[in-house]
Amino acid sequence: MAENEIAPGIEILDLALWLPGERTLIFGDLHLGIEEAMNLREGVLLPRKNFEDIKKRLKEKVFGVTGRVKRVIINGDLKHEFGAISKQEWKEVIQMVQFIAERCDEVLLVKGNHDRIIGPLAGWSRLKLVDEFYITDIHCLALHGHEVKNSESYKKAKILVMCHDHPAITIREGAKAETYKAFLKGTYNGKTLIVLPSLNSVRIGTNIANEQTLSPMLKGSLKEFEVWAVEDKPYYFGKLGGLG
Repeated sequence: MAENEIAPGIEILDLALWLPGERTLIFGDLHLGIEEAMNLREGVLLPRKNFEDIKKRLKEKVFGVTGRVKRVIINGDLKHEFGAISKQEWKEVIQMVQFIAERCDEVLLVKGNHDRIIGPLAGWSRLKLVDEFYITDIHCLALHGHEVKNSESYKKAKILVMCHDHPAITIREGAKAETYKAFLKGTYNGKTLIVLPSLNSVRIGTNIANEQTLSPMLKGSLKEFEVWAVEDKPYYFGKLGGLG
């Protein structure tokens, strides 16, 4: 298996998953509008660069490789606020969906826990809202990961693709330590489970080796999960339990 192939027919492409046979991209946790929310709720003043960082990354490292695709699945948390849509979110979500729609035939949003109030925004863009999305040919189900519904698609799926937990790993070499966004692969309920890193640039993510997880699918031991850290390319680090 190539270093960027995380499962048969599924490749790591920067912070996204690329399904070449389906001409489909999956990525998530953009958290557009996070700067305004942190300013208002936490008093943290951040430069508003998340939108431009994501747009540049997608343009150069994802669509720059794939070209036009059939389908993009935004796997939850397109926006950041739980409640009302902020001014920053309204502007950035519409512009981001337009940017993505210019490069594919179909844009879907798997609703995450931050996307509870998204309907008005979806109405202004080419954005199809779904609770989950099943890719029949490879028996793959994309779901955000904050909850698990025992749907027919879930029962049929052999591969689950989730976001939500923003996994990252810290690599230490002597006194030096660097934290990288990371992909995880393990099993849940007899199915292959792939966890994507977040696409937002404000926070790297959760050091999955020593911090609590959020998803009910990640509540057991993760020591047997395999890890790919992302820098200039994906780097395979073996099992999480061997990184301590």
